[in-house]
Amino acid sequence: MPSRDPAVKVEPSRLQILIAFATISLFGFGGVLAWSRRMMVDDRRWMTAEEFNDLYALCNFLPGPNIVNFSAVFGGRIGGVAGALTALVGLLGPPFAVVLGIGTLYAYFGAFDALRRMFAAVAAAAAGLLISTIIKMLAPLMRERFGASHVTMAGVFVAIGVLRWPLHWVLAAAIPASIALAWWRRR
Repeated sequence: MPSRDPAVKVEPSRLQILIAFATISLFGFGGVLAWSRRMMVDDRRWMTAEEFNDLYALCNFLPGPNIVNFSAVFGGRIGGVAGALTALVGLLGPPFAVVLGIGTLYAYFGAFDALRRMFAAVAAAAAGLLISTIIKMLAPLMRERFGASHVTMAGVFVAIGVLRWPLHWVLAAAIPASIALAWWRRR
């Protein structure tokens, strides 16, 4: 059993990576950020909260789905190419099989009103889970002394969320500014 000390990290085997990402993909169907953070940081202690945030932030800027990038990079860090492939198979294999089954059932029963209401309830639960995960991911940032990273975060939120500026233009300005601020802070 892993230590409950948050500073202690445990390095997983390839089988543990496969099982972890298969579990993440099945429990987090439709949005796995919350489950991946919970498993990697809280339950298994394979990463610190800061490491998770840093890796997830990197994966947001890579092309492709964030969690797929995350699984490949995490698996690669632990077990090289074999670790990356193991994490990808664990993440993508189970949902592929489930989607095939659900798609077949939906083709036959998709017109039922009860099924539509069920999907609306699942969407509301997923939104709540996403909000709670965002709050947890903010915790490491909020422990820092107020500074440039907080101003950058608020500026990006206002630009995209309030002013509805195009994402690519906001990121084109925010990314170099964030890199410069991080470099300046570490000098």
